[in-house]
Amino acid sequence: MHSHEHSAVSVIGPRPHHDGSALFVSEQSPAPGSTVKIRVRIPGDFGPVGAVRLRSTPDREPFFLLATRLGVVDGWEWWEADLALPNPVNGYRFLVTRGDGSFAWLNARGLSAIDVPDIDDFRIATFDAPPDWADSTVMYQIFPDRFARSAEADKRELPSWAQAAEWGDEPIHVGPVTPFQFYGGDLAGIVDHLDHLERLGVTLIYLTPVFPARSNHRYDAFSFSEVDPLLGGNAALIALVEAAHERGFKIIGDLTSNHSGDAHEWFTASYGNPAAPESDFYHWLNDEQTEYEAWLGVPSLPKFNWNSAELRRRFIEGPGSVVARWLEPPYNLDGWRIDVANMTGRFEDQDLNEEVRRIIRKTMIDVNPSTILLAEATNDAASDFTGDAWHGAMTYANLTRPLWSWLSEPGRIAQFFGIPYGVIPSYTGAEVYEAYTAFSAQFPWRVRMNNMNALDTHDTPRFRTHARPDAVPVAFGITLTMPGIPLIFAGDEFGHIGDDGEHSRTTIPWGEAEQTTSAIDEYAELIRLRRDNVALNAGGLRWVHVDDDALAYVREHQDQCVLVVAARSATTVHLPVGTIPGGAPILYGSATCDGDAVSAAGMSLTVWELPGVVAPAPSSGSAVPK
Repeated sequence: MHSHEHSAVSVIGPRPHHDGSALFVSEQSPAPGSTVKIRVRIPGDFGPVGAVRLRSTPDREPFFLLATRLGVVDGWEWWEADLALPNPVNGYRFLVTRGDGSFAWLNARGLSAIDVPDIDDFRIATFDAPPDWADSTVMYQIFPDRFARSAEADKRELPSWAQAAEWGDEPIHVGPVTPFQFYGGDLAGIVDHLDHLERLGVTLIYLTPVFPARSNHRYDAFSFSEVDPLLGGNAALIALVEAAHERGFKIIGDLTSNHSGDAHEWFTASYGNPAAPESDFYHWLNDEQTEYEAWLGVPSLPKFNWNSAELRRRFIEGPGSVVARWLEPPYNLDGWRIDVANMTGRFEDQDLNEEVRRIIRKTMIDVNPSTILLAEATNDAASDFTGDAWHGAMTYANLTRPLWSWLSEPGRIAQFFGIPYGVIPSYTGAEVYEAYTAFSAQFPWRVRMNNMNALDTHDTPRFRTHARPDAVPVAFGITLTMPGIPLIFAGDEFGHIGDDGEHSRTTIPWGEAEQTTSAIDEYAELIRLRRDNVALNAGGLRWVHVDDDALAYVREHQDQCVLVVAARSATTVHLPVGTIPGGAPILYGSATCDGDAVSAAGMSLTVWELPGVVAPAPSSGSAVPK
């Protein structure tokens, strides 16, 4: 071992394993009222096992089934039981009786010697499934004003609110001009650079709002019935979607279900006018309708009142609604990202969030069931993401913040996702694992597979701004190799930095693309890694080693497994015996292995291809209650 290396003991010991992937759950999109086969496997060095029981909670009543032992394959003992699914969301866990008479509970949070609350049980939902294409998606987020200007942009007259900026100007990110600095990127400009997205290998384009507004971010829409003429209007969106589809991209839009802008036609019709049909669209705070509830008190963003049947009809319900119109021909968007989804329908003692999101999804299914519905929920998102409507969360708690805390330079002062730390907290690898597990446990597996894995977005600083040397490909590689939809915010691949969300909304330096070839190629190589390996798209997740400076996990599938070892310093990681068979090919990275010891020379991400998991044949009989 080199003098600068260290070797640490993993916080994870041998233990039973289950996740919601196809290796362990026989039907990934089960019908309501059906029965699925549920499996768990137990490593030989866990010790002798006397019995395994599957505990479910139909109608919230604990119910135990004695599992059937299927046999031992490759050192793992497999057990199976039938799980009935009488409820829309069905929780379950395992009770393992060990050979010495002791007990262990296994749920989505991990292994415990004591009984634990149901909130962290594994979950299976029987709602309509996400689209099939979602598992293999790599998302690219575009903030239209800052991506690219077409030749048509110079011909457009700017509105009075816009403060014109030169394409190379630095974003003004503090002060009253911030939302009005206008660069003039448009939708035709995106069409001009689809070659770049093909080179990267991304598959899904996410556009922040395209509706007309009085800001560069357009989250204060004054209409949902047309595309902003400054972006090229409706025809430009049609042309962009057609061009994207021809190249195999999906493309989704961005809707504000929590609020409109204060110049919106619905708001201006009802402001000071209680007799207006739109009066019940908002939360008015006085009889004259001149005071109103707004998003976080920002007066330009009045909050919708989802008690209104007419608002539902116009916006989210049925074929004539806003939600439906832009998914239908000739626009044909492939889904929506919903802004401020966590606050939607919630005001004081009212909570209509579940009702609203289910209406949105029903409308989408009626129009095109192969569309995706993703939703912003900036902190603990699990309670809203039961699988009933939102397919995945744009959240920062489960992966983004832990990765920043592990791979940022210690002691850096930065905006940290709304948490007033001042200094970015420093996590050990064990704390990354603990945070990820805690914030992910309550999601049904297929929701976890559709959560957005972002290093940064238009609402955050750029990760690179405070990253340790060489940490960007490691962090980005983790987002690509963990369950979920990896997200690249346009500009990351050009090496952009930014101190906060507004500062990170940087224009793309198309004239300098050749100078950033190596960075772009590095992103493209990692994206190809994700796309080309079935285990990274559809596999389960099993952690095999966690210590202060290293994380190691296996994505498991019947056709292939992929081992990922991420290190933030020179280290030797001792994996469980037999994790890496001799001669396993490296798909990415440069760490070396000697038997089950992996040595990293420093900050690195290394990925090996392993054989697929061989599972025993299903049992012929049914498990018995016990």
